[in-house]
Amino acid sequence: MYGVTFNGKHSYKHFGITMPPEREIGFPSKEKILVKVPFSNAEYDFSELYGSQAFGPRTLKYSFNVFNRNYYTKETMNIQKTVIINWLMNSKGKQKLYDDAIPGYYFLVEVESEASFEEDWETGTLTVTFKAYPFMIAELEEGHDLWEEINFELDVLQPIEFIVNGSVTVDLLNNGTPNVSPKIKSTAPMSIVMNDVIYNIPTGELDSNDFVLYSGKNSLIINGNGTISFHFYKELI
Repeated sequence: MYGVTFNGKHSYKHFGITMPPEREIGFPSKEKILVKVPFSNAEYDFSELYGSQAFGPRTLKYSFNVFNRNYYTKETMNIQKTVIINWLMNSKGKQKLYDDAIPGYYFLVEVESEASFEEDWETGTLTVTFKAYPFMIAELEEGHDLWEEINFELDVLQPIEFIVNGSVTVDLLNNGTPNVSPKIKSTAPMSIVMNDVIYNIPTGELDSNDFVLYSGKNSLIINGNGTISFHFYKELI
């Protein structure tokens, strides 16, 4: 039975509630930074001034069929409604939401606005709108080798770990939409040259926003001696 998992619980497996087939998975809007030239029809677009296009939040709208399977009464329906709305509203910030119809990805969401409820005596329909991070995030790390989990329409097969003896040139693909900052693990101090910029990588783990993989192909020159790996998750609209 299709449903959603949110706040650690599944709508059907934990609560026994079904969902209508209709759902609204909204798309984010681009946040444009436009400057109009005085006394002219021209304008400048600074939206990608820092390397990538920014997007605003998206909305996800779901409805839940609320009733008690054992006792079809108005009282038990209201109890079930209270249980469900508290499950959805009491999230303490954005949490992961998994939609069974979108396998392999999750959304970061929170119910911020008022929910609606349409009642038909002993049954009802609860509708909530989640405010979400602009992108859905892959559940599996880029470069995984789980063959049965590979989506040939959305995924790329690529190594993310490299043995370096002196210098090596590699290409890393960020197959997602936004830029991502990978976690870098290295067994020895190394340096990475990308777009004529040198990044010094210490031994151990480095989790920094200074090093960014742009959407598409990233060509890296890695200098050092040891093993280095890049850990990140694809994000798609």
